[in-house]
Amino acid sequence: MFLHPTSRGVGLLGDKVYFAAADAVLVALDARTGKEAWTAKVEDYMPGYYMTLAPLVADGKIMVGVSGGELGVRGFVAAFDAETGKPLWKTFTVPAPGEPGSETWPKGDEWKTGGGSVWITGTYDPQTNLAFWGTGNGGPWMGDQRPGDNLFTSSTIALDAATGKIKGYHQYHPNDSWDWDEVNPPILVDYQHGGKTVKGLVYVARDGYFWMLERTADRINFIDGKPFVKQNVFLRLDPETGRPDVDPDRQPGTDKKADFCPSTWGGKDWPPVAYSPKTRLLYIPANDNLCSTLTGQKVTYTPGERYVGAVTTFSLAPGADHIGELQAWNLDTGKKVWGHPFANSPLWGPVLATAGGVLFAGGTNDRYFRAFDASNGKILREFRTGSGVQGVPVSFAIDGKQYVAVQSGWGVDAAKMQARLNLIRTHEFPEVPQGGSVWVFAVD
Repeated sequence: MFLHPTSRGVGLLGDKVYFAAADAVLVALDARTGKEAWTAKVEDYMPGYYMTLAPLVADGKIMVGVSGGELGVRGFVAAFDAETGKPLWKTFTVPAPGEPGSETWPKGDEWKTGGGSVWITGTYDPQTNLAFWGTGNGGPWMGDQRPGDNLFTSSTIALDAATGKIKGYHQYHPNDSWDWDEVNPPILVDYQHGGKTVKGLVYVARDGYFWMLERTADRINFIDGKPFVKQNVFLRLDPETGRPDVDPDRQPGTDKKADFCPSTWGGKDWPPVAYSPKTRLLYIPANDNLCSTLTGQKVTYTPGERYVGAVTTFSLAPGADHIGELQAWNLDTGKKVWGHPFANSPLWGPVLATAGGVLFAGGTNDRYFRAFDASNGKILREFRTGSGVQGVPVSFAIDGKQYVAVQSGWGVDAAKMQARLNLIRTHEFPEVPQGGSVWVFAVD
């Protein structure tokens, strides 16, 4: 039972193409012939493990993580030899008793079905040989059914690529009860803070906060954090650790209903941000003014079946004048520079920043693929495709001519959000045709 039938790409190294198959098998293909070079079983798919990510190729290894957080899995990242497929290491995102972090799972056997899925490809720092991975929410959804901070769910973890050892972490919201997976990897970019250069990890979270962290060889340090969309759950952040002080009225529980913003889809879901070293701006495909309620239910774990235990509703914040917003933030000042709002559409479009001072992004229900001025957010060009653009734009050159390519195809979470919005404002959100085509544009 694969709840998210998604593939986010392949990995390349030498003469091989690496593919993470949905049934939790890693496949290596000969890039010239397409023939299978080797396969490696990552995990048994019957209890609910599957894979949705592109493999991370680094340090002569192929690294993958497993999805399945709504099915009671125990998340992990695993590494395999690039030439042979031999398993090299496996690091769980939920520690067993006696392992570092296990004290944050103090009750019984909850850790065995604790979640912490790894949905999206990590990032790699060759200077320290560390790979940074984002992890999903705990299982089941209600934190009062699994007391404790529940490391390393809803976190960024730093793994030694040689051994798989966890060298550092930052947990964005302990004991997550809002389904705020924090599965995107942070971007690695240095920025200025307090008159000093910080070797940064920058992360834009589902919990509605923009997090500025520091990467070192053996830990992740908190620097700053602030909301980038409507957020009413965190009262404040600890200035030293970044740990949020949570409004108890906004935290759902078993037989307890709570309303909160942002929604369970978060201020930004899976679509990646972009950073331009030319403008020193970070570009965020945000969804603002969306809220949810959750009411927890007692749930029993059955292998391979849903392990959520919650009823949810979805709403627009009172007085909302937009939903999607492409935002630009200056990393050196920590301030928002501009925003381009979309009144009647969410924004599910990854962003491409170019050296020419142009941004490319889709993600709206009007099916447009757009070029924006990176300095101010003004639309320069737009082209309507056959479906909604959720793909990641790429740029390449052939014979001195530059091109931009993107996949157009609307579905999964974007389509689900669109359907929920139509229940709120009937007929205001047009149906988006299904698709699956690649569009290529020449850049003048």
